[in-house]
Amino acid sequence: MKKIIITGSSGFVGTHLSHDLRDFGCNVMPLSLRDPNWLLSKNADAVIHLAGKAHDTASTTAEEEYYKVNTDLTKQLFDAFLNADIRDFFYFSSVKAAADQVLGILDEIHVPDSTTPYGKSKLLAEQYLLSKQLPAAKRLFIIRPCMIHGPGNKGNLNLLYKVVQKGIPWPLAAFQNRRSFLSIDNLNFLIHQMLTRDLPSGIYNFADDEPLSTNEVVRLMAHTAGKKAAFWNLPEGFVRTLAQIGDTVNLPFNSERLQKLTETYMVSNEKIKKALGIGKLPVSASEGLEKTLKNFNNTL
Repeated sequence: MKKIIITGSSGFVGTHLSHDLRDFGCNVMPLSLRDPNWLLSKNADAVIHLAGKAHDTASTTAEEEYYKVNTDLTKQLFDAFLNADIRDFFYFSSVKAAADQVLGILDEIHVPDSTTPYGKSKLLAEQYLLSKQLPAAKRLFIIRPCMIHGPGNKGNLNLLYKVVQKGIPWPLAAFQNRRSFLSIDNLNFLIHQMLTRDLPSGIYNFADDEPLSTNEVVRLMAHTAGKKAAFWNLPEGFVRTLAQIGDTVNLPFNSERLQKLTETYMVSNEKIKKALGIGKLPVSASEGLEKTLKNFNNTL
């Protein structure tokens, strides 16, 4: 039975991952880094570091908080790992550590150019881990997931679903985009495979196999909610002006939220699939999203 230490085990990803790993027969050992006296158990096979400061789209988080949590705590945990008899360290970074915006498809050889405190704090942690001499018996996996979703997920998808469920037309239909998502089921599958298979240390992007447009997401939401999808093709320039007004007077709809809703951000998962020798992930992008949306329907 593999013994897995998980930080951030009470969060969205941690809750799902802990549940699935237990189903796979693993002994999951939660570790709270909020406890100033935390200690890393030496009797474990892997550390999965999920705890971190999430990206704040409202821009109310002080910059130093990102570095304190995402960078400094990761350094401390990794140093403890290096001094323990534990084989694997999984650091959950983010695709935002590599790029705030993407032209083409983001892969692992992209030279990082993040400019946000969130992305830079994740990247600094990555650079620290990679700078350390890793003993031959150990493995280091830096995981860069894109937008993760699943039952119990909170955030932009949930907010958008509430709008669609009310029959309100989607006003950003003029924006044509493609973006990658990551089903929590695919995330759990990949982690379990990495724990049990022989593959090299490195940086690995996590994403579903197919990108989706926001308009496609809205159509799927409408179908799940039993509504007819409605779209408004408001001029892009007009919408951007409204977002800029939101920046000025601190409204929920601002330029950063507009970017999140309409940006093209496609992520390649070819490296991890090739390393594991698999052709496709078990859950398609639309199947995973539909599962998430059905849960929204049951909880709203």
